[in-house]
Amino acid sequence: YRLYCQTTGLGGSAVAGHASDQIENMVPVKDRILKISFNADVHASLQWNFRPQQTEIYVVPGETALAFYRAKNPTDKPIIGISTYNVVPFEAGQYFNKIQCFCFEEQRLNPQEEVDMPVFFYIDPEFAEDPRMINVDLITLSYTFFEAKEGHTLPVPGYN
Repeated sequence: YRLYCQTTGLGGSAVAGHASDQIENMVPVKDRILKISFNADVHASLQWNFRPQQTEIYVVPGETALAFYRAKNPTDKPIIGISTYNVVPFEAGQYFNKIQCFCFEEQRLNPQEEVDMPVFFYIDPEFAEDPRMINVDLITLSYTFFEAKEGHTLPVPGYN
């Protein structure tokens, strides 16, 4: 399910993995400014502090952007976390392309360790040509961290 959503952009998932030549040849749509807001949540079972380093940034379709999240393990034991994400509005997910991200990869934080985690992304220039996106000027990227435990599967928020 996760791979399908990443590939198609359905379920508010960002599309993963694009060739670098595509990124180099993108033409920014300068007259279409979008506000990207960032959200961070932690499942009740995970004792981490997790937050975006910035609450929002402004981008135009076809322009790469870099944002950071910060996670801290305030406990006295190592903890492994893993995150899921979604994009709102869901229809914009197909245009949200992550070049580099920490999602779906286990992150081990030692006691009291704090790390910055980058998200390098762009909004596909085709966003500006989609009539369904004409009134969309705010896109929210939201991450939720869960504790990774052997034998447990990662829940997909909102699709139970």
